[in-house]
Amino acid sequence: MTDFASLGLVKPLLSALAAEGYTAPTPIQSQAIPLVLEGRDIMGIAQTGTGKTAAFALPILQRLAETRKAAPRRGCRCLVLSPTRELATQIAESFRAYGKNMGLSVTVVFGGVKYGPQVRALAGGVDVLVATPGRLIDHINEKVANLSETEIFVLDEADQMLDMGFVVPIRRIAKTLPQQRQNLFFSATMPAEIGKLAGELLKNPAKVSVTPQATTVEKIDQKILFIEQGRKRALLAELMDDGAMKRVLIFTRTKRGADRVAKQLGTIGVEAAAIHGDKSQGQRERSLAAFKTGDVRVLVATDIAARGIDVDGVTHVIQYELPNVPEAYVHRIGRTARAGTSGSAISFVSDDERNLLRDIQKVTRQTIPSWDRRNDRVLGSSEAAFKAAEPPAAPRERDPRDTRGRGRGPAPKRDDHGAGKHFANAPRPQRSGAYDPAAEKAPAAVKRKPRRRSRGGGGGQGQGRQRASA
Repeated sequence: MTDFASLGLVKPLLSALAAEGYTAPTPIQSQAIPLVLEGRDIMGIAQTGTGKTAAFALPILQRLAETRKAAPRRGCRCLVLSPTRELATQIAESFRAYGKNMGLSVTVVFGGVKYGPQVRALAGGVDVLVATPGRLIDHINEKVANLSETEIFVLDEADQMLDMGFVVPIRRIAKTLPQQRQNLFFSATMPAEIGKLAGELLKNPAKVSVTPQATTVEKIDQKILFIEQGRKRALLAELMDDGAMKRVLIFTRTKRGADRVAKQLGTIGVEAAAIHGDKSQGQRERSLAAFKTGDVRVLVATDIAARGIDVDGVTHVIQYELPNVPEAYVHRIGRTARAGTSGSAISFVSDDERNLLRDIQKVTRQTIPSWDRRNDRVLGSSEAAFKAAEPPAAPRERDPRDTRGRGRGPAPKRDDHGAGKHFANAPRPQRSGAYDPAAEKAPAAVKRKPRRRSRGGGGGQGQGRQRASA
């Protein structure tokens, strides 16, 4: 199949795709669209950036249009669950763009914003509801959302749902859905827990996979930089001098870490913004918009916030800290090399992150090469690479008065100032904590307090003991 028309899509969808500039389907779209149109349940293994949103949005819009009917009050005909606000927003935008000629309604529900507009949008019913689990459960509990007439259920980024602890809320939501429905699950990796959940909710699913389990995008140039923890900041500054790093996404493990890295980049003149769960929805949207337009060169993100970042032209992904969950590595580097382009992913690995690296290489079934920046060459990912990738330690300067281990050799010649010629012109040690004879001072005299005489003569000691024990 070489075009969208051959997949069985109707003209309104083909016109919308042409307007968006899409001419040929991706592999996941070629496989999934006909199966979804048939009404089959789908278990899709597809990495981010492979076009999986269109793989389910296009056939869903066609199915809803072919069996057009009024959306149920306080409910929806199609429910799409997404792990983050940003991803939910982008999925909804895709549905609107593809379905602009079909007259179907699309609503987004997520936390961080007021309840009122969402409640009013749900009141009359919608064709497509894209939601995050937490806020949707709030609406269900308040009885302003009713999913009993939902026809199609989509779970996107299922493995990220697991990482964020959403499996229990998903099961709660699923219990409110009707038994007769179509289920579509999409995930970049397939952890055992997600496989179990799919077994509970999917009925005789067709498996669609465009990459082997947990492998990474081939067009990404992956490298490891072994670096001491304390030198990561300086290394990042050096990398940002490279003009090829035009649009860079940096990952940290914590929210505070993201803020700290963004602030440090700002001090060296690199436009950077941080995006994480503690930021308000408005702040996150503004930072993402600035990154998309190029007003901000670097976006520093945590794993959770970054799942909604669908930005074209990300040239580099830098993992300032490796993720605790190995599968997150796949999602992180998938932010670059999107839509068939190439990209680069650089991971900083400190000595205490070696176990995390081993877990990542085990899950992704690959050996990620290490990079010697000084000589611009790729090394093997071995223990020896850690030392090879680090600059040699500066030789420790010796105090000229220290004669230990020198033996009885001839005394050094002395210059006019009485210092050994070998040390006469030596620079003052810069190493913190180095011995500097000139800085040594005599200890200051200790002032003693005048001894206090006790009242009543020679009973002072006894009275002092009595006061101490009182």
